[in-house]
Amino acid sequence: MSYNFFVKSDIEFGRGAAEKLPEVIKANGIKNVMVIYDQGVKAAGISEKVLDQVKKADVNVTVFDKVLPNPSNELVEEAAVIAKEANVDGFVAVGGGSSIDLAKAVNVLMTNPGKIGEYGGMNMVKNPVHPLIAIPTTAGTSSEITNVVALIDTEKVIKYVIIDNKLTPSHVIADPEFTKTMPASVTAATGMDAITHAVESYISNMATPMTEYNSLKGLNILYNNIRTAVHNGSDMDAREQMMLGCVITGFGFSNANLGLVHGIAHTLSAHFGLAHGMANATVLPYVMEFNAESCPEKMVELAKDIDLPLTGNMDEDKYALANALKDLTKDLGIKTLSEQGIQEKDFDMLAEDVLKEPVLGFNPRQNITKEQVIEILKKAF
Repeated sequence: MSYNFFVKSDIEFGRGAAEKLPEVIKANGIKNVMVIYDQGVKAAGISEKVLDQVKKADVNVTVFDKVLPNPSNELVEEAAVIAKEANVDGFVAVGGGSSIDLAKAVNVLMTNPGKIGEYGGMNMVKNPVHPLIAIPTTAGTSSEITNVVALIDTEKVIKYVIIDNKLTPSHVIADPEFTKTMPASVTAATGMDAITHAVESYISNMATPMTEYNSLKGLNILYNNIRTAVHNGSDMDAREQMMLGCVITGFGFSNANLGLVHGIAHTLSAHFGLAHGMANATVLPYVMEFNAESCPEKMVELAKDIDLPLTGNMDEDKYALANALKDLTKDLGIKTLSEQGIQEKDFDMLAEDVLKEPVLGFNPRQNITKEQVIEILKKAF
């Protein structure tokens, strides 16, 4: 049996990596670059540092700094108009998943006709896109190395994805120095997002030996460093390890896909604007508890990967990971659904929409019912 494992990005990793940006821009022959980031990146002084490096490449610079969490179709279209007017032929995306996803989506519209909503699904992008240099400022989404864009369709009130290998950034500059300004709450939420990617991709029914290797290695690095990164944000060794774990995990999940945790998180973000990482973290332990029935051996392997104590009894050990994740989310201050403003009266509507999520097709436990989703939401409440 054969399987495909796709890796594209040219990665410059480590402290001081940002100094390579002018060289990368020149190597790609970019003349008119759009730099995309949000106001948080600007307030942290990161955008100024990146723009200083961009200017060394002697290019025309257009800035789009209106990125919002969970970017919408409308925001993509707005940025695309500006990019086309400036004849942009390359992008530098600075920030978390929202900034990088927005840049990916705008890049699609530079060389492909129509509206961005027309490209939802898999392999819908027909024409090659421009060079995109991704500079992550969080260690969580892995958007810098994946072939996925997640957007909000405000008319349909859904969070949908575009999956196409053409979307993967051509270059990544992963400099952990840019993560040290993240507050503890963001470090926790984005770090738990990465852990979710590792766990869900490992148990995905699309997993292969190559994706499983990356998922396990990524989880080990992330789990053993997230507490230090959250509780002592000045520890740059822990910050660097979190970024490394995020990249490694990204190789796994971009090939194996994800599951029910992301199905629930997408729905929570679409209806209530919950930050993606926080939404994942809130429900992760309870989805893993639910999935344990379908993949007990893999649950035990995940537990062994992070050296959890086991009894040798499969019926007990298959829940070891879920229980450890409950302790971890509590230790990191991850908010419950009620603390994030979700009400029990919303559960029925949310559960119905969760069942429409395509990502559920990759979940190890199938034939999920609305009642089962509601039970998970109640546990996370």
